[in-house]
Amino acid sequence: MSQHNISTVAHLIAEPVRAVILITLTDNFARSAGALAEVAGVTAQTASSHLAKLLDGGLLKVESKGRHRYYRLAGPHVARVLESLATVGPVSQAWRTTPNRSAQQLRFARCCYDHLAGQIGVAVTQRMIERDYLVQRDEYSYELTPIGASWLRKLGMNFSEPLPDRAEHASRCLDWTERQYHVAGALGAGLMNVFRSNGWITRVPETRAVTVMPAGWKALGEHLSIERSNQLSATAQLCTPDRAGYRDTA
Repeated sequence: MSQHNISTVAHLIAEPVRAVILITLTDNFARSAGALAEVAGVTAQTASSHLAKLLDGGLLKVESKGRHRYYRLAGPHVARVLESLATVGPVSQAWRTTPNRSAQQLRFARCCYDHLAGQIGVAVTQRMIERDYLVQRDEYSYELTPIGASWLRKLGMNFSEPLPDRAEHASRCLDWTERQYHVAGALGAGLMNVFRSNGWITRVPETRAVTVMPAGWKALGEHLSIERSNQLSATAQLCTPDRAGYRDTA
């Protein structure tokens, strides 16, 4: 990677409005320019200018739905960069103990692009390692064991196609709130999809936060011995599932 590429990407991310836009899109939902302008607190014209720069820089992609255009991150690699940047510097005790409900929800469970993060994401990964479902292959990746593959089939994960034999399949993602690793890559995305399709977790509308449903607590206890405790359930709340992949239809 050239020094020029690094400086260009760093410049794009460093601008405050663009940073808000990028962080907002780390939930893997597509949003219109108008919705992103509202989130960033700028005019539609200003947002369009920033979105054009992010598109040119390869950090975003745009999708057309009829006469509307929606923006997404260019891929999970962009979300990993943003999460990695968030781990630089300490997480203050004041942030960890904040009474702010939204912050507590994000720390408890959130989506990191297409996989599960936060306390629940780390707990699931740790239990999978303890049960030999996962083993650490190297500094950057995990490997799914045959026992783990069998367990995932029982949960409903489809293995009709061979699992790719590459590090990106089950990468190690450093959780920025917990400072421990959770599983990412295709395996992490598959886990989150299974959890959602089984009705164990649901997304909190308009945020990256994830809620564990009553059926989810039961399943986590039965499959991974993750019990609902004061620490893990302080911010859990029921909410209406969000099945849409797009934000703002206008």
